[in-house]
Amino acid sequence: MFTRIVKMEFEAENVATFLSNFEEVKSKIRSFPGCLFLELYSDKNDKAIYFTYSRWKNESDLEMYRNSELFKDVWTTTRPMFRSKAQAWSVDTLHSLS
Repeated sequence: MFTRIVKMEFEAENVATFLSNFEEVKSKIRSFPGCLFLELYSDKNDKAIYFTYSRWKNESDLEMYRNSELFKDVWTTTRPMFRSKAQAWSVDTLHSLS
C-alpha cells in the first residue's frame, strides 16, 4: 500500500468549477479498483490550492487508473484550470498513529 499526494493550484475563478467537478467524480475515483482511500484538502492560507490524498493497494493499480478513461476525463477537465503545473508525490507510510 502507498499514498499519492497531488498538489493543484487553480486560477481563483476556476475553484468553484473544480469543486463541482470533484463532487461529480470523487465516488468514481474512490471506487476504482485498487483505490482504498480518497480525500481532498484545501490550503489554510490560499483557497486556490488543493491537495488530493489517496491510498492505493499497489503502484500498478494507480497506473491502471492513470491510463483509464476516467482519469483522462478528469484530467482533461481539471488541467486547464491550473495557475501552475500540478505536483505529485508517491510516498510509503513509515509510521501511522491514530
